[in-house]
Amino acid sequence: MSQSTTQFLLDRAREGDADAFGELLEQYRSYLWILAHRYLDDRLRQRIDPADLVQITFMEAQRDLPAFRGQEPAAFVVWIRNILRNNLASAVARHVITQKRSVAHEVRLANDSSRGPGLAGQLAGSTTSPSQQIMRAETSQALLDALDQLPEMQAAAIKLRYMEGLNMKEISEAVGKTEMAVGGLLKRGLKRLREILLDESQ
Repeated sequence: MSQSTTQFLLDRAREGDADAFGELLEQYRSYLWILAHRYLDDRLRQRIDPADLVQITFMEAQRDLPAFRGQEPAAFVVWIRNILRNNLASAVARHVITQKRSVAHEVRLANDSSRGPGLAGQLAGSTTSPSQQIMRAETSQALLDALDQLPEMQAAAIKLRYMEGLNMKEISEAVGKTEMAVGGLLKRGLKRLREILLDESQ
């Protein structure tokens, strides 16, 4: 479909034409599905269907269209992509981090040299004598319980970095924040995790 036709559909949609808006959304279904599929690894795709994320994104876009202030298709793409990213981050936090699954299948205790220190190394790195207690806590439900106590975005960033192995750029794109902001989420989240685990081990 040509850019002029896309502009026509966007203009009609902003005027309240539901059919035009439906056609407009369909133009981006495949694009959004590819984005969602890219940021979900094989394990997550067994629990989070990219097509469901796209459909939820369409529903929210329809609900929030009156708040869209852009005039051109390029602005619409950025807007709907951000909705998808927010839904992706929420889905990861809800269906993975907060799920009470076996830690043996969920947490990588061993360091992966290709991706840097694992979560165990990050947590124990700045501790002294309590480090052994933290390491023991990671082999139990305590770590997942501690993650549940973090703010959603901190927990999501930690999960994506140390459990799913995404790099900073990938996390930034997945959650819709700058790499600097992601770094801050990781720093604050790890610090709080250490505090929670140390408090519970005493």
